[in-house]
Amino acid sequence: MSSCLGLYIETNVIKYAKVTKERENLRIESFGIKFYEKVGEAIKQVVSETYSYNIPISVNLSEEMYNYFYMFSLLNKSDLKKAIDTEFESYCYDKKLNKNAYETRYALSNEIGDRDKIKVIHVSTNKTTINKIMQTMGEYKVSTITPIGTSIANIGSIKPKENIIIINMEEETTVSTIVNQKIYNIDKMQEGAGDVLSKIVAKENSYSKAYEICRNSTIYTMEGKELQDEENEYLDFIMPTLYKIVTKVQEYVNNSTIKFDKIYLTGTLSVINNIDLYFQEFFQTEKCEVLKPYFVTENIKINVKDYIEVNSAIAIAMQGLGYGIKSMNFKKPTLLDQLPEWLKLDVGFGKKDGKSGKKFNMSMSGKLDMTERWLARISAGVLMLTILYSGFSIFLDNRINAKIDEAQELNDYTDSQINLADTDIEMIKAKANSYDQLRKNLEDISQKIEEDLNAKGAIPNLLMSLASAIPNDVQITEIENIVETQGNKNVQKITIRAQSKYYDELGYFKAKIKEDNILKTVTSTQGQKEGEFVKIVIEGVLP
Repeated sequence: MSSCLGLYIETNVIKYAKVTKERENLRIESFGIKFYEKVGEAIKQVVSETYSYNIPISVNLSEEMYNYFYMFSLLNKSDLKKAIDTEFESYCYDKKLNKNAYETRYALSNEIGDRDKIKVIHVSTNKTTINKIMQTMGEYKVSTITPIGTSIANIGSIKPKENIIIINMEEETTVSTIVNQKIYNIDKMQEGAGDVLSKIVAKENSYSKAYEICRNSTIYTMEGKELQDEENEYLDFIMPTLYKIVTKVQEYVNNSTIKFDKIYLTGTLSVINNIDLYFQEFFQTEKCEVLKPYFVTENIKINVKDYIEVNSAIAIAMQGLGYGIKSMNFKKPTLLDQLPEWLKLDVGFGKKDGKSGKKFNMSMSGKLDMTERWLARISAGVLMLTILYSGFSIFLDNRINAKIDEAQELNDYTDSQINLADTDIEMIKAKANSYDQLRKNLEDISQKIEEDLNAKGAIPNLLMSLASAIPNDVQITEIENIVETQGNKNVQKITIRAQSKYYDELGYFKAKIKEDNILKTVTSTQGQKEGEFVKIVIEGVLP
């Protein structure tokens, strides 16, 4: 027979349940809710009241993050772990987080619709969070620290090929999806009992009274809505939070490709009367009901609703008894945890031998018989081995921790230098862009000046060239200069209107302009006879 005390710790409240396992049968020995101002004193009271000094204690993880990675199913265990570590490292880089500051665990699930891939449910939390939990628990024997999102399924009676959703409405709400008896997805919502209780506490100035108000509240169905405002003024605090939760879950169900069979409700807000009927109004095909521990039977002395209040603590206790996903334990094993079971057995002083009915006399006075001498020798040998092993383990653990601290400091320094380098790179890029813009501006100005200078001397040069090329019988009546843009350059287009009494003189003039390269791309119109003169228009661009 083994026992475990489950503690579900939130702001101002501890839910606890001491669960005993005998073979395959589970029994809840004691349970309850304790409100506190100092968590250490509250834990001490719970341990004392449940007489749990020497049994393992299982605690919930807090401030955890859930991420999902998708891997090929053919990867072996070693390569899979490396791939998951690489994905989380990439996530930390994108979010500017220090990967080494986080403790991580993961579980695997089959990806629906793709047999070649597996879904990785990755859970992480800051190492300081785990250290705070261990400091809070003090000298007590903590066996497991697990997230409630993966543990809450322990208390459900889940059948094979059954798809369910568990909505755990504690201080924050955790929505756990279980597909074919495996955790498939976990979502956290900020909305939860914390929102409701804080509003009631602001009015009643008592956390325990606020909790009792929630416990005694009743939600009416659509037919009885006109009664709820008259009977409970606090529903104005409760209903908005419940509506946010149910609409988010409804959206998740509608967008999912999974067909769900049931939706279970648990947590602080699940003790509100008729909450299952309220949720059922939002779901047509999925059955909504309050989650009850599968091993709890009806008892005239204890209302099942009392057990439901501490479902989270029961699930955490079951985790400590070996149920659920064992890889989700964030508690690092100590030297005692790693010892073989036969070294952990207590030596019973003055206890009866079950077979012979004799007592083991461990007194050192008097003569020892053969059995006592062998027991003494074995005990001394085990003690020496334990001391040597403990001393070496402590030394090695200290050395490892020192190296980890050095590596962490070096990593932090490297990260800071990388950040400084990234800042310098951004400044250099900004300066380079500024210099490129200035250089481009200078080039544009130089080009403009050059074009202006060329244009300034181009017209006089043109006139001089025309004067030397024009025949005596040809007269220039008009010269027109137009600046046009061709591609990325400005060009000067020249239009010359000339006349003569002879066709051949005008032809000679055009040929001379083209031959002497006075203009480029020279074209002309056909000669038009007007009176005694023949007139043409010659066009071209300045070279």
